[in-house]
Order: sequence, then structure tokens, then C-alpha cells
Amino acid sequence: MEPLAAHEKIFIDGEIAEDENHGELGCEECHGGDPGEPDWQKAHIGVVKDPSYPDPSSACGVCHEAVAENYTTSLHVSLMPMKTAIDIRADSEPAVHQKVDAAREGHCNSCHSSCGQCHISRPESVGGGLLEGHLFQKRPPMQQVCTACHGSRIGKEYLGKNKGLKPDIHKEKYFKCNKCHTGEEMHGTSKVPGNRYEVENGPKCLDCHTKIYDASSENVKNHWIHKDQVSCQVCHSQAYKTCYGCHFGKDKQGFKFYKTTKSDMQFKIGLNPLKSKERPETFVTVRHVPVDMDSFKFYVDNGLKNFDRLPTWKFATPHNIRRQTPQNKTCNACHGNTALFLQNTDVEEKYVRANNPVIVPMDRIPRTRRNK
Repeated sequence: MEPLAAHEKIFIDGEIAEDENHGELGCEECHGGDPGEPDWQKAHIGVVKDPSYPDPSSACGVCHEAVAENYTTSLHVSLMPMKTAIDIRADSEPAVHQKVDAAREGHCNSCHSSCGQCHISRPESVGGGLLEGHLFQKRPPMQQVCTACHGSRIGKEYLGKNKGLKPDIHKEKYFKCNKCHTGEEMHGTSKVPGNRYEVENGPKCLDCHTKIYDASSENVKNHWIHKDQVSCQVCHSQAYKTCYGCHFGKDKQGFKFYKTTKSDMQFKIGLNPLKSKERPETFVTVRHVPVDMDSFKFYVDNGLKNFDRLPTWKFATPHNIRRQTPQNKTCNACHGNTALFLQNTDVEEKYVRANNPVIVPMDRIPRTRRNK
């Protein structure tokens, strides 16, 4: 997204004084510093740019106790699924694991968010800057906060910015992110989820589409015969972006960088790697994540020694839903269409073993349906 001009980043709107909740607070009550010091340089000693990260208890938490209590369990703050996945793949030898973890902290954790980076400013990972002159936003603006970070994949999918593909049907109905992803989900709970699909109060299609199995519902037969067999996205997602081969390190000047080998648009159905009572489906859409055996090579050789412990094709819920898609136009647009299903030939030979849990064997691909 386009960066803000320097003055736009720091301009404070005088209207904040009229905010009945925050207007009576002095800047120093959250940010520190000494407002009584006439020398501006001395006055700014101890000033904290984002007092809500990593611990908001002395700032936001003074009033918003319930939110602050669960702060560290919010995936936007902890980025726990990324750490968990890398820990599983990493060499367990302490010296090697420590180098991998330090590299992860230095690169991957730069995309964290915080109270302030949702409700007051743009996220730091996209350049920061105040949203509305420091006026507090109860609901973060979607395209300055949500898709500022989740832009290259989710944002483009949802907004219909991928060439030849339509926006998500929910976007056409003017749904913003918080229509499905509520504050309760964003703020975390008392439980630390292992991945975003374990978030207890995360959205589910049936939260709104409560009548798809009712006799009076259109396509009720199709919904019933596929119930618990395929995820909603298998029938209703369009093609989506997938990325490969992320490597990161530092240049000669010491600046951090990352690069990927390629990205492309695809649609793949795989076996469900997260099968559970909540997600019982056999077939789900899968997206390739860009982790590579040598992602951490700049910092340590063979850092991901246990790479094969997790697939590189992961459970996915693309944000590009349509009522009709190429794969649901007819039964045989999907049944017997081997190109839609993740096969050995779709996976680099060195990564086949890691992806065995999600690759669909030929004998498990639904057969072509015959008209009687």
C-alpha cells in the first residue's frame, strides 16, 4: 500500500480532546516522557512509540482489563502458529535451534500487531503512521489495517484484484473483515490456540448459513451429500495465490531481506490435515506455504533438519467465495477431474514425503458420475 507522508504519520488531530474516553488523558500517561520539561529532546526521554506492545497492561489495560488479560493469546500478537511450525521442523540440537529461533524473531515476528497498530495507527510492518490523527478507531479500517498486512493473498482474493477472478461474494454484499472476524476473536481467549483454526470463537460458514440443510433450501441435496465430506471452500472458492521458496538474510549493509522463488495462481484439493470434530471433512482446499528446507541457510546450515514433520501444503480457507465456481458447475467438473486434486506430480520430489498426509491417492479421487 502507498506509504504516508512524514507529516501524515505524526499529525495529531485536535479533535482528540473531545474524545470522552481518551481526551482527558495526557500523552505521557500512555507514552511516557516529561511534559514539564521545556527542552524537547529531554522531554522525549523515555517516550515509548507503541505502549501497547509487548505488554498493554500499563496503557490500554488500565481501562480495557479483559482485553489486556488475553492479549498474549491473540495470534496477531504472539504469531504462535508460525513459531510452532518452525519449532517442529527445526533441529532439536540447542545451539542450532537457538539460531533458527533468533532468525525467526528477527524476520517473521516483524509482522506482529498490537492494540495501537489496529486502533490508532497502521501496522509497523507496512510503514506505520497514525490512521486519523491519533483518533481512536473502534473498528479498524479494513484497507488501512487488515489488508495492509493480509494484502498479497487475502486482500487481493477478497477484493477481486487477481486477474480474471471475481471478488468474494461477501465483498459484493459490502461485508468488511469484522463482519466475520469479530473483536472477540481478534483479542484472544484464555486458551492459546496451536493454529488459527483452533481459535474457539473464529468464524464458521454455518454461523450465517444456518439453513443450507433445510428441506426448503435451494441445493439442499448437494449440501447433504457433501456434508462432512468436503469443506465449503472445495465447492465455492476460486483459484488463489500460492508461494514457494522463502529465503531470508541480511545484505552487505546489514539490512534484513527476504525473497521467494515464485508464486502462482492455483486451486488444489487435498486430504484434511487438521481433521477434528469441528472440521470432519475428508477433502479441503490446500495452499502451499513458502517455507523451504533452506529458508534459514543464511543463519545456520540444515536448521530445519526435521522438515518432513509437517506438510508444505496446508489447510486453507481462501477469501474468494462465489456461489458458482468452475468446479461446481456440474458434478463431473470435480468428480474424476484429477487436475483439481493434489498429486505427487504437483509436489517437488524432495518434498513428497513431507506432503504424504495431504496428497490424494488416485484411488481416493471421487469417481466420474454416470447418468442413469
